[in-house]
Amino acid sequence: MKHQTIQLATQRPRIVYVLMLLLTVLLGGQIVRISIDTDPENMLSPDQPDRVFHNLVEERFGLHDAIVVGLVNETDPAGIYNVASLSALHQLSGKILTLEGVVESDVMSLAVADNITQAQNGALRFEWMMKAAPVTEGQAQRVAQMVARLPLLMNTLVSVDGKAAAIYVPITSKDLSYPISIEISALAESLGAEGDVWYITGLPVAEDTFGVEMFIQMGISAPLAGLMIFLLLWYFFRSPRLIIAPMVVAMVTIFATMGVMIGLGFTVHIMSSMIPIFLMPIAVVDSVHIMSEFMDDYAPGKDPKEVISGVVEHLFTPMLFTSLTSAVGFASLLLTPIPPVQVFGAVVAFGILLAFVLTILFIPAYVVRMPVASLEKLRKQSVTDEIDTPLAKFLRRGGRFAFANGKLIVVLTLIVFAAGVAGVMRIQINDNPVRWFKQDHRIRVADRVLNEHFAGTYDAFFVLEYENRAAIGEFRDQAAVLLARAGLSAASSAELKALTQASADDSGGYYGRIIAATDDALFDARGDTALALEELLEITESYQLAAKYFQRPDSLAMIEGLQRALMDSGRVGKTNALPDVVKVVNRELHRGGEENYRVPQTVPAVAQTLLQFQSSHRPQDLWHMVTPDLQSTAIWVQLTSGDNQDMSRVMDSLDQYLIENPLPAGVTARWAGKTFINVVWQRTMVAGMLKSLVGAFIVVFLMMALLFRSVRFGLLAMLPLTATILTVYGLIGWTGKYYDMPVAVLSSLTLGLSVDFAIHFIQRMRSLYDQTGSFAETARLIFEAPSRAITRNAIVIALGFTPLLFAPLLPYVTVGVFMASIMVISGIATLVLLPAILFLSRAALFRSSEEVQ
Repeated sequence: MKHQTIQLATQRPRIVYVLMLLLTVLLGGQIVRISIDTDPENMLSPDQPDRVFHNLVEERFGLHDAIVVGLVNETDPAGIYNVASLSALHQLSGKILTLEGVVESDVMSLAVADNITQAQNGALRFEWMMKAAPVTEGQAQRVAQMVARLPLLMNTLVSVDGKAAAIYVPITSKDLSYPISIEISALAESLGAEGDVWYITGLPVAEDTFGVEMFIQMGISAPLAGLMIFLLLWYFFRSPRLIIAPMVVAMVTIFATMGVMIGLGFTVHIMSSMIPIFLMPIAVVDSVHIMSEFMDDYAPGKDPKEVISGVVEHLFTPMLFTSLTSAVGFASLLLTPIPPVQVFGAVVAFGILLAFVLTILFIPAYVVRMPVASLEKLRKQSVTDEIDTPLAKFLRRGGRFAFANGKLIVVLTLIVFAAGVAGVMRIQINDNPVRWFKQDHRIRVADRVLNEHFAGTYDAFFVLEYENRAAIGEFRDQAAVLLARAGLSAASSAELKALTQASADDSGGYYGRIIAATDDALFDARGDTALALEELLEITESYQLAAKYFQRPDSLAMIEGLQRALMDSGRVGKTNALPDVVKVVNRELHRGGEENYRVPQTVPAVAQTLLQFQSSHRPQDLWHMVTPDLQSTAIWVQLTSGDNQDMSRVMDSLDQYLIENPLPAGVTARWAGKTFINVVWQRTMVAGMLKSLVGAFIVVFLMMALLFRSVRFGLLAMLPLTATILTVYGLIGWTGKYYDMPVAVLSSLTLGLSVDFAIHFIQRMRSLYDQTGSFAETARLIFEAPSRAITRNAIVIALGFTPLLFAPLLPYVTVGVFMASIMVISGIATLVLLPAILFLSRAALFRSSEEVQ
């Protein structure tokens, strides 16, 4: 197969060209169907339990993703409580209500907030807090006084210091957050007084904005990296005509691979947007090896077909194994239970293998199509055969040092390994979509400013559910006895029996249907039948009342305890829950005295507060906190940080509280909300990445042992990989950089690229030894052309990705830093550590050498 492939490339180059063109057109043409997805929820599979529950909570409580718009005035002594600022807030709120995609009824703003007071007749009065914009400073201060008496608004819609106000803009779909935020930004530009500054943030905006900028960055970073690699190759090979070949291989690989992924219906997620960047160096590496060796072997008078065929024949096996090991590194991501990461790993693995096939086909085909005169001119101009270049001299000195100071190098390596392990132990796992932007990005600035002023723009929901199966069973038993005693007609009895045995998942509706049917049966009932039905009606109503668990004072007291525990965690800015509504309404029902800002002591009194609130302008706000059957309630938790570490600390703190204060019988609790979902997928990812890394490490070792037909050489080949992983991740721990999604996924890149140089070095070392029979001569020759090829590759890739360091999105910066680090560290480990180990273990590894004796 190898010979036929090489023969096809050198004998029929035009066929190779046509195949490359067809591949690019057919697969690359699928890219126009691209679809961007930056929703972190999709990091979890649709049937993942926490995601399923999160979606259920959003549906049950009518919750929507929201854009947070902030108005900050640090200069006016009254803060935002001045005529101009409140007028601007009122105008913008009105315009937001007209935007398509905004859930108008759930917009939260002072302009559409209710003020609750007591009317003269003792009933509650609900009036718009700011039906019209204030026109006097006195009216502005009146708004401040009203807000101060409403804990639900304080620190959510207005900051405690009065210098900032917020508008929460719920949207019908998170995909609309970016265009709506742009519209709001344009509307806000012309509004506001001197000193007013508008900010827009929120997780949906951050995620959608990242998607837009990610799409732009895809079209900038990869081409810039490609240009940098092209210029570096030009420096090494001094022939634009020759280096076009590896660039063509890289571009066709990228277009075809992206086309396959998009054509199969996969969306471009955060990591898959980096596929072109990952494939660029991998697709170029093998080409550089081939071109380097070709320029070393070719001389005027030689047949280019024979030379390039010999080079590819010689490099075929190490290139195949480097491609397979790299592919295994990325394919190991299939072991992670994160769908976008699985797609990313599988697609990059496919791209790596495709790049190998295209390299061994196109590079020889391209070389044999070059005019002989051009090749001879190239040979004269090329620096690759100059043995006295600074790079060549440096490598020879380095080689002599490595072979002569084996013990010192091993000791230093062990010290580095120990420091790396210590650094790995210090790694902090954390992520936050807002941190994907640089510090000066408008999203990051808005996030920082608004979270300094408010209780938090990040949210989570602690959901409580009540279910008493025993009570349902007791009711059914009692109902059966009463129905038997009632002596109803067969039809009426069957109907009521069916209703009592129906599903009680919705207990409010369950009891309600039985009450309605019993009422109907009572209409014509007489005597004992009527007495039995009246008793049935009475016990049904009593069970229905008992089922309304979260209108009981003791259950509301339990929720207040949870709210205090959440605040005691030190990471929560504020909680909003059903008791807050009950206490405000109860206070106003009792003449507004602060001593009545408490939960009433009876169920009927609580029920009255809830009924009164439903006569407000915004009755739907109640159902964001509790379900109509009063069997499920949600505590809205506001956090000033979206970091997974902070959310995890809140969860751990509450877990400890619940250990000390267990929930009552029949009550269960679970978390929901976007900040919580981010914690779930990151924990899942970290566990999956560890599993995939260990699995891939073992597979790569087995492949190395198979390639070299030696367990010893297989272990030796794993040393640069181990050194790179420990050093890179050790530095992450020591520098305090968070272990986030890009860093986690880049472990596969480390696995794939770090072993490449080791394979080529060991394979050439063994080949040279077989030719010379002398370890000393082998040690000299290995630091000529082979080491120059490895160094050129390391330099090309390390420097080739420096443009990524200037990207506005930090994941791209991370990739750039990682690329350079992996190349530098694995290159040093290959050219310094491997020679040292080979020298110290030469007697075991090169048994037939007379010199080792």
